[in-house]
Amino acid sequence: MIVVDTNVISYLLLPGAWTVLAQAAARQAPWCAPLLWRSEFRNVLAVYMRQKGLATADAQSLMEIAENMLWGREFTVRSTAVLGCVARSQRSAYDCEFVALALDLGIPLVTTDEALIADFPNTAIHLRDFVKGGE
Repeated sequence: MIVVDTNVISYLLLPGAWTVLAQAAARQAPWCAPLLWRSEFRNVLAVYMRQKGLATADAQSLMEIAENMLWGREFTVRSTAVLGCVARSQRSAYDCEFVALALDLGIPLVTTDEALIADFPNTAIHLRDFVKGGE
């Protein structure tokens, strides 16, 4: 199992530069995420609705697909763990929720966020490197 951030979830369900790699990562390991992913992904869908004309029904369908994919693998995160990550980095508390979950579970965080990887190189791995390592 791996922790994925909202960007990776978004790349899986919305066409983009990393979609093929997100699809490969989904085949390699089950995904989990902190509950925060839901709000962040809803915000991504809101942007697509407003800026790219994504229909409401399509956004609702994508949200349902994502919820089903992560069902049973969504976690609350200890605030002390999140704030500990904040204290050791320049990342937002939102980013640190994903890092804290990965640390608590002892599994990698897969992301495309280079700054997050730089601040947490022993926990976060780039999507392309995760997929390459699993080939």
